[in-house]
Order: sequence, then structure tokens, then C-alpha cells
Amino acid sequence: MKARIVVTLKTGVLDPQGKAIEAALKSFGIQDISGVRQGKVFDLEVASEDREQAEATLKAACEKLLANTVVENYTVEIA
Repeated sequence: MKARIVVTLKTGVLDPQGKAIEAALKSFGIQDISGVRQGKVFDLEVASEDREQAEATLKAACEKLLANTVVENYTVEIA
């Protein structure tokens, strides 16, 4: 089963990397973009035929390693 996990910073958490990306875009002459926030994407395969079990496994992976739940949110999408 294929899955995608998207990890983003929570609202209100400063995003210096997003600000750097925004500044770089402006330096390239791209002026109409603002509010850039960066994140991480993980594409995974889960060796399970049970969708609920796969989702539980993926959430455990996020909670334990892939996301810092103090400052980050995550979403799990199973294809």
C-alpha cells in the first residue's frame, strides 16, 4: 500500500527557511509570492493489506520520528 506523509510547521511557528525561500524568489524577480512556508514530504510503502492497520503504522512513524509534534503537523494520505 502506498502512502504520502506531509509534515508542515504549525501556524504561529517561525519559519526561517520559508522566509529565506521567499527572499530568494524576490531576488530572482518573482514578486507576487508571499507567505512561504516550507515542509517535508515522505512517500512510503506499507506492507499491510488492512487500511486501518497501515494508517496506525504510519501515524506511529510520524509520532516517533517523522514529525516533531510540538512544532509540526502531519497528514497521512493512503493511495
